Amino acid sequence: MATQVIVVNGGSSSGKSGIIRCLQAVLPDPWLALGADTLVDAMPASMQASDGGIGFAPDGEVTVGPEFRALEAAWIAGVAEMARAGARVVVDEVFLGGAYSQQRWQKALDGLRVLWVGVRCDAEVAAGREIARGDRTVGMAAAQADLVHQGVTYDLEVDSTHAEAMTCARIIAAHVG
Repeated sequence: MATQVIVVNGGSSSGKSGIIRCLQAVLPDPWLALGADTLVDAMPASMQASDGGIGFAPDGEVTVGPEFRALEAAWIAGVAEMARAGARVVVDEVFLGGAYSQQRWQKALDGLRVLWVGVRCDAEVAAGREIARGDRTVGMAAAQADLVHQGVTYDLEVDSTHAEAMTCARIIAAHVG
């Protein structure tokens, strides 16, 4: 059975989005790219002003409440159903809950062929990228660099600290069955 879903997990500014764009370019079939930013961008602005939603602290800590979790659960289920309906999907994720976050995806993706990919990046390098981007709360990259990988099991890991996005994408593409 061919890979139906690629879950790419890494901290903020680790290079996931660039790797995924390159991956879409090198894979022979079309793949949809969906991720945590897609979900957050789709939510009303009030979700960032509510204790039940998602919050970004000045030090880069991300907090999520029950309303966010409910919408996130529905979104995860929807992504899984898209794959079951025949769409090939690359998920751009930030497992803030480490192994617990992965387990939620594993449950939703049960029965699908999934490639689990970890994107590592040195915290200082990710922090530099974060500042250069200018669209993230400063501190998120450093706070998430190791946190998102705690207890998570991967089929493959790439390190974007010194590797170009295309190089990482080609490594991942070689493992897509």
